[in-house]
Amino acid sequence: MRMDIRILPANIANMIAAGEVVQRPASVVKELMENAVDAGADHISVLVKDAGKTLIQVIDNGCGMTPDDAVVCFERHATSKIASKEDLMGITTFGFRGEALASIAAVSEVTLRTRRSGDELGCEVVFADSGHVSTNEVAAPQGANFAVRNLFYNVPARRKFLKSDNVEFKHIVSEFTHVALTRYGIEFDLVHNDREIYVLKPAKSLKFRIQDMFGKSVAQNLVDIQAGTSVVKVFGYVARPDSSTKTQNHQYFFINGRYFRSPYFHKAVMRAYEKLVPEGCSPSYFIYLETDPGAVDVNISPTKTEVKFEDDSVIFQVLYACIKEALGKNSFGAAIDFDTEGVPEIPVFGRHFDDLYRAEEPDARTDSGYNPFDNDGFPSEEQHYANVIGDFPSPGSSRDGSLYGAEAAGDRSGEHYGRTSAPWTSEYVDRRDDYGKLFEDKTLPTKSVLVLQGKYILTQVKSGLLAVNIRRATERILFEKFLHAYSGSSHVTQTTLFPVSVQVGVENVLLFQEHADMLASLGFDISPFGNDTIVVNGVPEGYSAEPGKVQMMVTDLIAVLSDEKSLLPETMASSIAERFAKIGAAGRDPLTSPVEAQRLIDSLFSCANAEYTSSGQRTMIILPVEEIDRKF
Repeated sequence: MRMDIRILPANIANMIAAGEVVQRPASVVKELMENAVDAGADHISVLVKDAGKTLIQVIDNGCGMTPDDAVVCFERHATSKIASKEDLMGITTFGFRGEALASIAAVSEVTLRTRRSGDELGCEVVFADSGHVSTNEVAAPQGANFAVRNLFYNVPARRKFLKSDNVEFKHIVSEFTHVALTRYGIEFDLVHNDREIYVLKPAKSLKFRIQDMFGKSVAQNLVDIQAGTSVVKVFGYVARPDSSTKTQNHQYFFINGRYFRSPYFHKAVMRAYEKLVPEGCSPSYFIYLETDPGAVDVNISPTKTEVKFEDDSVIFQVLYACIKEALGKNSFGAAIDFDTEGVPEIPVFGRHFDDLYRAEEPDARTDSGYNPFDNDGFPSEEQHYANVIGDFPSPGSSRDGSLYGAEAAGDRSGEHYGRTSAPWTSEYVDRRDDYGKLFEDKTLPTKSVLVLQGKYILTQVKSGLLAVNIRRATERILFEKFLHAYSGSSHVTQTTLFPVSVQVGVENVLLFQEHADMLASLGFDISPFGNDTIVVNGVPEGYSAEPGKVQMMVTDLIAVLSDEKSLLPETMASSIAERFAKIGAAGRDPLTSPVEAQRLIDSLFSCANAEYTSSGQRTMIILPVEEIDRKF
């Protein structure tokens, strides 16, 4: 077999390289924003249409380029950052490979308008399919204006595998966030489909930038960390342990001003929080590392999100000790907030108050004829009602003994009252018995039901004592309801008394919008409110509508919706129903009434499998009488 070796054409080589550098629209946003920062810009605007599939435009007021440089920058390996191998070992800028613009131009139509500060006119350069189309002189402001249109127009297979607009824009927001958090002194704007998502003014400090991006609720729970050694300098913020959530939102590492991912350093953070956060929860953190550029290799990945450290074990220990010390210096006990609104103010008495206003001892009266053994210590019904009405005038008389009503009019037959000879108190008692039947509780269980410490329901069955685990039973009931709702059956929505607004961040608002139809089918009534907040108007039947529990529910929903593994088509229905059922069972209101307990038992036994939860845990046990006998 004979094989001919040939050199690939430049456009094909660039398209292959684009497969590593430009994976989705967010990759373009990342590369162009980083180039703008490297150009010295202090104002960067990102305009996106259709989640970047139609247009990605990045405008900056940086140094700009000459017409010649504007053409050469689209050539592969064209860079202004590296001139020798020594420069490669001391990189402090974002871009240096010279692959970004060439890769972008290989899979899209790119227009660049740029002008330097000293030039009267700028230039407009157009590239398409790795080919230079035209160069023209134009009027342009200082800086650079990149417009990337029709991404992957010449690679239909790549465009076909792009996700929905919400998913792709979520990735764009993520890349925008990574850059904005590294340069808090730069002004950033993000606009999607003519709607402003972020308008970030230059911040006084990193913490103000965090607050502008994620809200006060995140910023106020952060603790400063600071450490400096000969190997690495560590600074930034970590969250209070009591603000940890089940989602891994707001977790960022930066090295020399560049975002990177590191599961290894994440373990150092979690070890510092050991026994301070509940199992399955993790804190937010914004951790910045500074080290000698020669001691870190940022060139191991085309996307430059993975780096390699020369002394990673030392940095691990420094990071762990730094966070542990910061947590130890701060008190994280929940503060007691006494609600004094509407409470009467207690007066402050002078030292001679007792002399002027003496308190008299109350006169204690006793009934010497009282016998506690009569009628089990309680008065009879006739005595009780006679005592109750003792202070009121009988029918036909006033309090001063004068007659009124029928007797005052001369009618003394008593027929006006429906009886001729029986006393009025007996008439009242007879009618009271009739009225009581109207309010008789028809919903009480026929068997005695006991709720034990809000955890278990105990009731008698033929073979012994039935014990039902309330939380697991609720989980089983909700699982089957969600499963039926997911397959197309209607699910009841419980409207909240007052809408509950929860600030979740821009990325998570997009997450809820992406899964809006599924959530609505399951009984959730959730709508976006602004760019970073959602409003919960209703929850599925069985969920708690209490505001505090609704906020916890939202956090759990984000964790479920963010887990792409649970959204596989083969297991989607069962996995979603199971996880949502656990959320509802964990956040439901306490069960204390025997009537509610009986209803729960009835609902449980109407399930297809009442004995086990969807994860295989028992919902009930029967304790035989023989086993109870052996205990005595």
